Amino acid sequence: MNQAALHKLVASRAKDKSPQALFELRLNTNLSLIQQLFFSLYPVEKHNKDFDDLLKLFPKLFALRSKELRLQDIKRLDAGTWYQNEEIVGMQLYVENFNTDIKGLQQKIPYLKNLGINFIHVMPITTRPKGESDGGYAVNSYQKVDKKYGTQEDLLHLTAEFRKQGILLMLDFVVNHTSDEYPWAKNAKKGNKKYQDYYYTFENRSTPDAFEKVLPEVFPETAPGNFTYIQEMDRWVMTVFNNYQWDLNYTNPKVFMEMLTNLVKMVNLGVDLVRFDALAFLWKKVGTISQNLPEAHNLVALFRMCLQVVAPGTIFLAEAIVAPKDIIKYFGEGPKLGNECELAYNASLMALLWNSIATKKTGLLYKSLERVPAKPKESTWINYIRCHDDIGLGYDDGFIREMGWNPPEHRKFLLDYYCQRLDWSPATGLLFMYNPKTGDGRITGSAASLLGLEKALASGDGEQIQLSISKIILLHALILSFGGIPMIYAGDEIATLNEYSFEEDPAKRGDNRWVNRPQQNWALVEKLNDKQLPQSQIYHTLKHLIAVRKSNPIFADSNNLKLHHGGNEHVLVFERTHHSNNGLLVIGNFDERPQVIDLAWVMKLGYFTKGEPMDLVSGEKIVVKSGLLELKPYQVLWLKKA
Repeated sequence: MNQAALHKLVASRAKDKSPQALFELRLNTNLSLIQQLFFSLYPVEKHNKDFDDLLKLFPKLFALRSKELRLQDIKRLDAGTWYQNEEIVGMQLYVENFNTDIKGLQQKIPYLKNLGINFIHVMPITTRPKGESDGGYAVNSYQKVDKKYGTQEDLLHLTAEFRKQGILLMLDFVVNHTSDEYPWAKNAKKGNKKYQDYYYTFENRSTPDAFEKVLPEVFPETAPGNFTYIQEMDRWVMTVFNNYQWDLNYTNPKVFMEMLTNLVKMVNLGVDLVRFDALAFLWKKVGTISQNLPEAHNLVALFRMCLQVVAPGTIFLAEAIVAPKDIIKYFGEGPKLGNECELAYNASLMALLWNSIATKKTGLLYKSLERVPAKPKESTWINYIRCHDDIGLGYDDGFIREMGWNPPEHRKFLLDYYCQRLDWSPATGLLFMYNPKTGDGRITGSAASLLGLEKALASGDGEQIQLSISKIILLHALILSFGGIPMIYAGDEIATLNEYSFEEDPAKRGDNRWVNRPQQNWALVEKLNDKQLPQSQIYHTLKHLIAVRKSNPIFADSNNLKLHHGGNEHVLVFERTHHSNNGLLVIGNFDERPQVIDLAWVMKLGYFTKGEPMDLVSGEKIVVKSGLLELKPYQVLWLKKA
């Protein structure tokens, strides 16, 4: 049951409005679905006692939640789908790269607020192995802060200040695996059967070999295969990501209850949104690729329903970088409609935007977006250009063929374009996890470097510098105006280039994703008043666009986005509609040459009919005399009806 519906139902039944009474009502309201989900995973004939243990766990977990957070839960339930608000603008960052540690991040709150950021995704800050740790996603603890970031007390001070300043915090819940140094793994290595059963461990290669027949490899270059032999316990353990990340065995209900406890303790630190990491991988089954299985969806829904009882003001983001038809399912389908994650990454939009930059065409973008199933009205997207990870090329082969392109050759072109294999390409990216057997690969690099700024600055080519600036602004303007929450990757607001120092660090050298995990350049920030700097032009334009977005309710996500075809293969057009008829038309040119679109069909939508519309990007009215609307290279317009 979505938050708004739950609130209405609970409020209608509640005579006693105390947090304790409302908790009991939420439990009773959700109990039937929780029971159904639990026994769909753990058959009743074997796990009746386990379900009783879960019921006993709820009041214990609720007792851990502070009075302040309980009252915040009620306030958010009153607000309904508060996360669809146009005023939310996010930033993803590494604490150590942004400003040293947690205290350093707190010191930069004025910078964030000045830009307009009020939602922060902080990358993992809990304890992890000293060497390789997959950027912190190999967890040694779910609550203990790694000493290089500070202390748990520092984190509590930060979250308290965030609440005062109206800033939301998102942390990762690494739900699929732990590190091999996690206490459960350590006990398993010592031969403890209980904890060996918390993971997928096997005494011989029989079952692992059966899995491997169809399991894909996530990191074929650095971590081939999906199982690792652990000499201390003389067993094989499933390690889908890296050999130091052990996959949790959710067929064991005790694992679910232990992880639910970890989740609640984590959100009680003051977490508003939970990034559910690698949730597509949660359930493993021999003979399948063990991704996106129905049981994984039931497990996510079970986590969601349980958290809704204990801490309903906290919501889930699905970190599911899968095909569009699969992403949409993590919002919930059928009986689980709206009952899995409230948010999901719009990974398809991200990848399609990069495709349009390389091809200068929007056909594949349109074909893909038009066939994405409608999401539940209570859900929303996280829209982004770059993040800490690579760019995958998970486009639909059928759509590529409809464009008249050969799928393998097209993917090769994209890898060549972005990864410095074409002399004429402006991009300076790196090739990540290339598989010579299949030709598959991914792309790493900062947004500015991938969009040509690094190469243009090195050559001193003023025209190319301006084109790069326009491309950076174009992509950001699109995610700021598309339906959902925009998420800016820290450093992109000041056009940070690739960071190559990772090659000197043995713990990072084998993972070139670190090229797009740069240090925040505070010396450059001090120079942003120099409007001649490319970085300054980008920063101040993004600051302006964020302010425009936050002051216009039309940007709130109420499923009010409609795609339009502009009759020009280089141009993307979509509209944000509003009940007051004050629509907003977004038009973006993906070509390095000027383009035109016929004004006649634009007028049919109600633009230009009562005078020149205002372009909210430039702050100027658009005057057209020829009957054709002309777009400059990589220009983006936000047209508001006169």
